Amino acid sequence: MPAPATNSPAPLPVGVEDRRALVAIDLGAESCRVSLLRWQNNSPHIELVHRFPNHTIETADGLHWDLPAILLGLHTGLRQCAAIATEGIRSIAVDGWAVDYVRLNPHGQPAAIPFCYRDERTISAETALHERISAARMRELTGIQLLRLNTAYQLFADDAELRGLPWLNLPEYILHTLGGRAVSERTNASHTQLLSLNGDWCDEILRAVEIPRSAMPQLVNPGTHIGQLTGELAALPAFANTRLIAPCCHDTASAIAAVPDSAADWAYISSGTWSLVGTLLPAPNNSPRACAENFTNLAGAEGSICFHKNVNGMWLLRQCIEAWAAEGTTIDIATLVKAAENIPALPFHLDVDDPDLLLAGRMPQRINAQLHRRNLPEFSTDPADAPALAAFLFRSLASRYAEVLKGVAEITGKQFRKLYIMGGGSQNNLLNRLTAAATDLTVVKIGSECSTTGNFAVQLATLNGGATNKWAALLAQSMDNHPL
Repeated sequence: MPAPATNSPAPLPVGVEDRRALVAIDLGAESCRVSLLRWQNNSPHIELVHRFPNHTIETADGLHWDLPAILLGLHTGLRQCAAIATEGIRSIAVDGWAVDYVRLNPHGQPAAIPFCYRDERTISAETALHERISAARMRELTGIQLLRLNTAYQLFADDAELRGLPWLNLPEYILHTLGGRAVSERTNASHTQLLSLNGDWCDEILRAVEIPRSAMPQLVNPGTHIGQLTGELAALPAFANTRLIAPCCHDTASAIAAVPDSAADWAYISSGTWSLVGTLLPAPNNSPRACAENFTNLAGAEGSICFHKNVNGMWLLRQCIEAWAAEGTTIDIATLVKAAENIPALPFHLDVDDPDLLLAGRMPQRINAQLHRRNLPEFSTDPADAPALAAFLFRSLASRYAEVLKGVAEITGKQFRKLYIMGGGSQNNLLNRLTAAATDLTVVKIGSECSTTGNFAVQLATLNGGATNKWAALLAQSMDNHPL
């Protein structure tokens, strides 16, 4: 006799016992996103609930982030999630770009408007700090790529009265405003140039930067439960007993956590404003060559090390498009990429990592200035000739990616078979094809929202147990992963 029918839901994947939804917040330099993971027909489904633009604001003392606008947008997104997920929301986690931070006054409120890492105040701060502690010594202590945008230089650039105040990187600050305790999650902490290779704050660098230990947040690992949602949002039925989790708070580490590959023979490019080119290692590599070529050792999920190098990325094209827009011409990126496909290759490439190209404004002219210094032909800055310049940028980036990956392979002894490309830049199929040709690797793109996917993978591992890449593989079934 057949068993009687029931209305009970079908079983969830092994380890999952709670059907409530999860929320991932991903802070981006150009846009911020609030996404929802819900269980439908036994499977996780991710929905982008709210996306809003993010931008810097210029004030008398420099370039800042519009923190009130970010908080308003996030609260709007969280309320929309609560309205959709009537089954309730189990947890919230936040990732975002690294290095930038909020100073806190004695009441836990912002003591100053947070600076943007592109503010030029760190040019003089870098020089001044290295008069106290050499660049070589900082590299030796931290294993971190020397970049003037790193948190250490920014903190040193702050006014003297701010230096003794506590601070939190932006993702951890958002979690703090939601009710979490004040922490520094290790993937973000490792990007500050204040964390020793032994995993603790480095007292020698703290003394040079003039930061007391009392100002340093507590270090926690990815996937740490840091509190429960409080405040007005907690009054919404969906947010009853919602946990706050520090995922891989650095968005690059979060994106890499979305790679559904348990092998060790793959490399990655996190392609966005920056291109982060490297591979995962089980331990830091601070060898003489890694130091000389300025590779970085950043913390990743489950104790891994993201060994990579910062390469200038889609910032170059975005800045060109903004320059052309200022002249009255709006250019669609997809249309521009398609037009660039028909432009033949040139026998030279741009030095995409020229420090002058990290600065904002007049990018076509900055590019031509470099070419002029090198006695190479310059490009028309007329918007009508944009495809030629775009094609040159894409080929230059692909060439640089191949050069960096060759160095990664030689330094680490790895032989790569695949190259995973993630982030917004992964949608540029022309650049992907050029990269595949330049590197001679199978290129697999894993989506533009992979930081969100990795954020969810870490939450699932925290809540249900199991390896992060196990949950990444489950989530990958509904992603747009495919080889080119």
